[in-house]
Amino acid sequence: MKVRLGRFCWQDFRRGQETCFLLTNGLGGYSSLTVAGDTARNDHALFMAAEKAPNKRIQLISNVAETLIADGEEISLYSQEFVNRTKNAQGFRYLEGFEMEAFPTWFYRIKGIEIEKTIVMLQGENTLAIRYQVRNSREPGNRLFVTPLLRFAPKGKNPDGHLKLQADEKSVTGNGRVMYYSTNGIFEKKEQETWTDLYYEQDARDGRDAVGAVVLDHRIRFEIREKEQVFYLVYSLDRPVDDCSEITIEKWISEEIQRRREIVKRSGLQSDAGRTLALSASQYVVARESTGGKSIIAGYPYFEDWGRDTMIALPGCTLAVGDYEGCKSILRTFMAYCRKGLMPNLFPEGDREPLYNTVDAALLFIDSVYQYFTETKDSEFLKDAYPVMEEIIYWYRKGTNFHIKMDEDGLIMAGEGPEQLTWMDVRIGEELPTPRHGKPVEINAYWYNALKIMEELSSLVKTDGSAYGQLAGRVRKSFLEKFWMEEKGWLKDVVNGTQEEEKFRCNQVFALALPYKILAKEQGQRVLSAVKKHLYTTAGLRSLSPQDSDFHPWYGGSQADRDRAYHQGTVWTFPLGAYYRAVLAYAENPEAAKQEVKRGLDQVECWLYEGCLFHLAEIYDGENPVISKGCYGQAWSVGEILRVYKMIEHKC
Repeated sequence: MKVRLGRFCWQDFRRGQETCFLLTNGLGGYSSLTVAGDTARNDHALFMAAEKAPNKRIQLISNVAETLIADGEEISLYSQEFVNRTKNAQGFRYLEGFEMEAFPTWFYRIKGIEIEKTIVMLQGENTLAIRYQVRNSREPGNRLFVTPLLRFAPKGKNPDGHLKLQADEKSVTGNGRVMYYSTNGIFEKKEQETWTDLYYEQDARDGRDAVGAVVLDHRIRFEIREKEQVFYLVYSLDRPVDDCSEITIEKWISEEIQRRREIVKRSGLQSDAGRTLALSASQYVVARESTGGKSIIAGYPYFEDWGRDTMIALPGCTLAVGDYEGCKSILRTFMAYCRKGLMPNLFPEGDREPLYNTVDAALLFIDSVYQYFTETKDSEFLKDAYPVMEEIIYWYRKGTNFHIKMDEDGLIMAGEGPEQLTWMDVRIGEELPTPRHGKPVEINAYWYNALKIMEELSSLVKTDGSAYGQLAGRVRKSFLEKFWMEEKGWLKDVVNGTQEEEKFRCNQVFALALPYKILAKEQGQRVLSAVKKHLYTTAGLRSLSPQDSDFHPWYGGSQADRDRAYHQGTVWTFPLGAYYRAVLAYAENPEAAKQEVKRGLDQVECWLYEGCLFHLAEIYDGENPVISKGCYGQAWSVGEILRVYKMIEHKC
C-alpha cells in the first residue's frame, strides 16, 4: 500500500501533526516523525536507538533542521512548534508532497530547487540514513545546511542540563555514548546551544509533559553545484560507517524492499489492507537480548514487551504472516521462564527478576501453542511444550501466586487487595478503577479452552487426557450456571458478588472467539447482538456500555484522569478481532456473516490512514472515536485484525 499526501494535509501544524510514520529496526529502535516533518510528541524521534534490545532505548537525534541558501536568501525547511517563541518553524509551507510505502519521503520545492528527502532504517542494527536528492534548475552556488537536533538521552527523557557533546568529522560523543556518522557533506563545528522550548501538541492533548529540549553543536554543509545531486547522512550507534556511500544507501533500500516482498509473499494475503497489516505486524517482532530469543513490543512509541500483550498479539503478528520460527522462538522464551504455572508479564532487565502479575498469559500460552501446532504440525515442538502446559494446568488447579486458583466449582479465581491481573489492570495508588477480583469471564473461557486443548493434544504426546476432558465438562457447566444471564442475554463480566458482575463490558467477546465454544449458538448470537448495539464502533469495542453510570466518554487529562477512563468506556481496537471471529463462529448464515465482517474490515481499513500510517492504534475516545489515543501503533490491535483478514481470505 502506498500513500501520497498533498498540501491539504498540512494546512497548519494541527493538520500536519495528525499523521505520522513509523520505521523500526527489529531491536526496539525506531524512527517516527509527523508527515509535516516535525515532532508532536516527546517520543517522536528521527533516530531512537536500542542500546539493549528491546527496551533500553536512547533518543539520539530528535530531528534535523534543514536550511536552504538560495540566491542569498536563507529558507528554513524545519518544522516545529515552540512554547515561548513569537514564530514557530514552519518549513512545511514549502512541502509539496509526502509519500510512504517502504520509506517516508518528503518533496520540497523552493525557487526552482527540488529536494526529495528519504529516511531509511536498517534491520537488525542501530543504523539510519537520510538521503537528499536535489534537482537544481538555477545557477550553481546554492547550499543546503543540515543541523542534527541531538538529545543523547534515554527514551522519554530530555537531555541533562550538563550534557556536553563532542563532534568531529566521524562521530558525536556525549553522555557516555558514541554515535558514528558518515556524509558526503562538509562538517562545520558550532558553539553548543540548547533549545528547551520544543512544544509537543499531542502530548499536551493527552495530558503528558509537553515541553522538550534538544542540543545543537554542529551542522553539515552541502554545496549545490550540479543539476542533479545526491547528498546523504548515515548515523549508527553500533559501528563506524566510514565506508558508506550513495551506492550503499541504494543497496540498503533494495534489500529492505526485497525483505518486505518476502514478508508479503510468506503471508499469502491478497488484499492490499491485509498485506499492509502483515508488514506492520512484522515491526512489532523484536529481538530480546536478555533471553537470546524473540519478543513482541506491545506498542509504539510508549510500551515495552509484556507477557499478556505478547500472547494476545502472537498469533496475528507471527502465525498470520507465516513467521513460524519467530512464533516458536517467542514460545520457547516463555517456556524457559514459566514459574509455578505462571508466565512473565514483564521480562527481566539486568539482574531483576521477571514479574508474573498476570492470570491470562499462561492460559493464552496454551492457546498459542495450539494455534502454532495447528498451523505447522510441529510434533517435536509440541513434545517440548506439553510438559510446560501440564505444569500450568497443575498450578492453576492447585493454586499459585496472586491468589490464582481453581475454586470448588472448577472455575478460576484470581486477585485480592491491590492485585490487578487481567488486561484491565489499572491501579491508581490503592484505587482500582476496574476491580475484577474473583472469577473474570474471559479467564474462565481461556481455562475451558486450555483444558479442551490438553485433552485433544494428549494423544499426540502419548498421554491420557481424559481427566482434562472431564474437568472441562465440569467447568463448562459451572460457567453457564454462574456467568450466563438468560434474562439479559449476555454474560457477567466477573463473578464476585459485587456490582461489577453485571457491568456490560467487551470481555465476553473473548469467550466467543476461542477454538472451543463454551456457549451454545443461540446464546452466542444474543451476546453478539448486545455487543453490536452497545459496544461496537468501526475503530474497536467500547470497554464499558455508555448506559453505565461509570462510563467515561473521553480519554485525556492528567495521568489519573486517563487511568480512570482507560477501561471505563474507552474504545479498544484489539477486541474487535475477537468480535469478528465470533461473528464467523456463531453465524446462522456463514455467507452473510462473512459479508458482515468484510464490511467491518472495510471500515477498519480507513483507520490505517489516521494516527500512524499503516498501523492500528491502542485506543480511541469511548463516545465518538475520531482520533487515536495512547500508542499510535499497538501490536495486539494490528495482530488481532490481521487474524481476521487471514480467516476471511483463507478459511471462509
